[in-house]
Amino acid sequence: MKTYIVKPGDTIHKVAYHHQIRPFDLLIFNPQLITDSDYIYPGDAINIPQVKQEKQQVRPSFEYEYGPVDLEYDVNELQRLYSRYMKTTTIGYSVMGKPIMMVKIGTGKKEVFYSGAWHANEWLTGKFLMMFLKQCLHHIATDEKWFAYDLRAIFKEVTLVIVPMVNPDGVELVQQGIYPDHPYFEEVLYINKGARRFDHWSSNIRGVDLNHQWPAGWDIEAKESPQEPWPRHYSGQAPLTEPEAKAIYNITNQHQFAYVLAFHSQGQVIYWGYRGYEPDESKEMVTKLSLASSYEPIHTADSDGGYKDWFIQETGRPGFTIEVGNGTNPLPLSAFSEIWSNNAKLALAGLCL
Repeated sequence: MKTYIVKPGDTIHKVAYHHQIRPFDLLIFNPQLITDSDYIYPGDAINIPQVKQEKQQVRPSFEYEYGPVDLEYDVNELQRLYSRYMKTTTIGYSVMGKPIMMVKIGTGKKEVFYSGAWHANEWLTGKFLMMFLKQCLHHIATDEKWFAYDLRAIFKEVTLVIVPMVNPDGVELVQQGIYPDHPYFEEVLYINKGARRFDHWSSNIRGVDLNHQWPAGWDIEAKESPQEPWPRHYSGQAPLTEPEAKAIYNITNQHQFAYVLAFHSQGQVIYWGYRGYEPDESKEMVTKLSLASSYEPIHTADSDGGYKDWFIQETGRPGFTIEVGNGTNPLPLSAFSEIWSNNAKLALAGLCL
């Protein structure tokens, strides 16, 4: 038996994986832990049992939570392995000072933008985008086709820009909870009415919904949403008040994206229009995405203030919101296999619209 001191970003599943034991083993040897969804807080001491190798039934790596600590590690590791094929930039910082990381692959004139983890409890979209990025880089480096897509050839024509995790503070809150040493402890508990679970939280750490922050019918959405910081749907005091939204706004204005795909996780549908501002080719493009994923195309979500809405309105170019899952957010870890199988080809098709 050994003792492990919990670090920022840790979860029961993550600690179990990195120590090559089962989450169940941690529950057995730590009576303060009741279920594998319990929060573990930085500074906590937990017992790590010694389990014989042949008796282990360790869950695969894709079945633990993915947060900002994991993202930073993966981006740095990919940069080490594939610096020839990718560029990494920090485009801004969250409210709590976490880097908002952007990765570029490809050298083509056509720029395409993918983004995920806008909502804190939709962090599986960030995990999906990072796995997609890893697979793209692997196939480029080995010069192997992926589902008949010649990625080396594609990325001579296309530059893919990815921000996998727009909302790192919120993601970490959903995964690790709140604790007295947290710099937003009092504010978060006030917003959450004293409740100590955050599965329902989609906002950033200040209680602002980052996908309600955009000057495309913002005033309409704001009037119909909470009027103060809230775990979800609060639009803020004005558009683009939050540093995470500002970071996306700035890079969008700095690039000439041909189109954008924003990944969310409710409905298994693809929203492709906004108040008639979308160009005619959007319908043909969403049909291709639908056929690659089995997701239903829907013209509009009947809402305002979203990033895709603003992009379409401001540029006149296509924008798509991909809703990758069904159920209650955060989707369970077991949902990732279905998300991957439905979206790997969609994301590939998205390079070639």
